[in-house]
Amino acid sequence: MGTLRDLQYALQEKIEELRQRDALIDELELELDQKDELIQKLQNELDKYRSVIRPATQQAQQQSAGTLQGEQRTKRQAISAEPTAFDIQDLSHVTLPFYPKSPQSKELIKEAILDNDFMKNLELSQIQEIVDCMYPVEYGKDSCIIKEGDVGSLVYVMEDGKVEVTKEGVKLCTMGPGKVFGELAILYNCTRTATVKTLVNVKLWAIDRQCFQTIMMRTGLIKHTEYMEFLKSVPTFQSLPEEILSKLADVLEETHYESGEYIIRQGARGDTFFIISKGKVNVTREDSPSEDPVFLRTLGKGDWFGEKALQG
Repeated sequence: MGTLRDLQYALQEKIEELRQRDALIDELELELDQKDELIQKLQNELDKYRSVIRPATQQAQQQSAGTLQGEQRTKRQAISAEPTAFDIQDLSHVTLPFYPKSPQSKELIKEAILDNDFMKNLELSQIQEIVDCMYPVEYGKDSCIIKEGDVGSLVYVMEDGKVEVTKEGVKLCTMGPGKVFGELAILYNCTRTATVKTLVNVKLWAIDRQCFQTIMMRTGLIKHTEYMEFLKSVPTFQSLPEEILSKLADVLEETHYESGEYIIRQGARGDTFFIISKGKVNVTREDSPSEDPVFLRTLGKGDWFGEKALQG
């Protein structure tokens, strides 16, 4: 009888263990579903970011080649090419408007942009130019700043006051100082997706689409030209056609490393090619685990390393 009881007790323990495992599996499956949703959300945000940054360079190349009208618009081609000067020499001489601001106003605009999901990934130099180009706008109480369905060409940063945001007559939220609104109209050239009305007197800073796009285009073209020069300085790429180099320049990504940080470790699998745009790196080789690494050379701006990774 004692043996049977032991078996029954052991069986109950196994059943309980299986139940706990089933519960754990359910929890893990739920967590996996949540992570899949998060990955999809982040991918959507990445697509939006790329549609802001990369089409500027791509559109400029297509327009200068005279092929834009004959080609189908790609999925991520989001910024309309309103600035007519696509040549980098022309864009470099474009004089952008400048409106003086107090240090507090400059900081408020900068923080508002960095807090905005659609604009926070802009480069600091771009944000600084946007801050300089924004001009003051004031509205009285019960004024309509943005009307749903209208064609919009301005993006705003609120410095003082409060507004109400509605969509199809339904209140979405209220916004106060330090918030960006209307950004979709200049990022994606779409109609206004909601209505914004003032609840009190408000003070805003605004920038128009053409000025914004000029900043984006100029930065994109300058970077593309720099990348092209870098690529042409690499012997491995010098024999490649111009259009292939241009495509490579489009997919280059800027990465930052702190002083003393390892970029490549000897013996690790390599799958990345690097070109130094700023700073210096030391190259060392470890001949024996028991000996100190041997210094080989220092590389600086314009130098490259890791090109063999591209060849497998």
